[in-house]
Amino acid sequence: MLKEKIKRLSAEYAAEFLGIRQHLHAHPELSYKEFETSKFVQAKLTSWGIPFKVMAETGVVAVIEGNNPGKRSIALRGDMDALPILEENDVHYKSKNAGVMHACGHDVHTTCLLGAAKILNQLKSEWQGTVKLVFQPGEEKNPGGASLMIRDGVLENPSIHGIIALHVHPGLEVGKLSFRKGRVMASADEIYITIKSKGGHAAQPHLTADTILIASQLIVSLQQVISRNNSPFSPSVLSICSFQGGNTTNVIPSEVKLMGTFRAMDEAWRFKAHDLIRKQTKGLVEAMGAEADVHIDVGYPTVDNNPALTGAAWALADEFMGDGNVLETELRMGAEDFGYYTQNVPGCFFRLGVRNEELGIVHNVHTPKFNIDERAIQTGVGIMAWLGAMMEGF
Repeated sequence: MLKEKIKRLSAEYAAEFLGIRQHLHAHPELSYKEFETSKFVQAKLTSWGIPFKVMAETGVVAVIEGNNPGKRSIALRGDMDALPILEENDVHYKSKNAGVMHACGHDVHTTCLLGAAKILNQLKSEWQGTVKLVFQPGEEKNPGGASLMIRDGVLENPSIHGIIALHVHPGLEVGKLSFRKGRVMASADEIYITIKSKGGHAAQPHLTADTILIASQLIVSLQQVISRNNSPFSPSVLSICSFQGGNTTNVIPSEVKLMGTFRAMDEAWRFKAHDLIRKQTKGLVEAMGAEADVHIDVGYPTVDNNPALTGAAWALADEFMGDGNVLETELRMGAEDFGYYTQNVPGCFFRLGVRNEELGIVHNVHTPKFNIDERAIQTGVGIMAWLGAMMEGF
């Protein structure tokens, strides 16, 4: 039985896959600089006899054909980049690249995809269709590696009927998975605002425009613009996360810079909010005697899990994992460039539990102490191989 064979191989190769994860964790690379990671992935695929091509400079795309390869084509995606974070974990596989860390679990994602590749290739006479393996760069940084991979043709030759990805979930116990149909993650846009005046002496504010005061007023005002114009039933958040201006006690600076992020679950409201942010910023700043430059870097779209594809994957996960081990995941205002894929083909983005409170593995992603219960790797490898072998097209 195919399911039992996948489980057996996932356990048999567990030590090998653990070594892969620890190697990747110790050698993280930032977005669009995953050169050594890409070479490592290519070397593994070569050693297993799996053909591949390089795309978007550091991306790797491999194809495994089972029986009747034209029956359907499913893509499995794993991202490879790390974050500019100094790791604080005291483990033997701690990052060797100072200030760079796999703090979002992409080392786990890449490992699970490599593991699935090895198993699917070994069992390719026992499943039907084609599986495309997408090792993607640059998930953590605009414009998003997914957009570059799509630009370079990752969804073609062969064209795919659906795409699936997993992501570590530090709030979900190891040994469990979670799925959600429909919209599951928010869009994400970057906000850059510069407020300018001639500057002046702090004792003579009437002779200039106080850029610090204006910026402070603007931050509060923008929060009200978002909360008063959006439906309370549509999640949305604006966070100004950087306020840069001035360097002494008695000088009103000539320039203040604000940076932040805007998240939304509704694409129409998303772009309406952009216009409101621009209008409010220009109007308020000019009314207070200064000038404003507003730049909104349009980022990742919402992640929309195709209900039919996700429902089928969920049912297969239930079969593979057993009762009580597959839950419904929550809506999240975080963003993922997987949304670009779901704009083009049916997609399913699900969660892999990595939490273990007894071992102190409780820290969130994007923090210096994030880590996983490594038993999650065997689960992730197995479920990705199972879904790759069993999913039908949509």
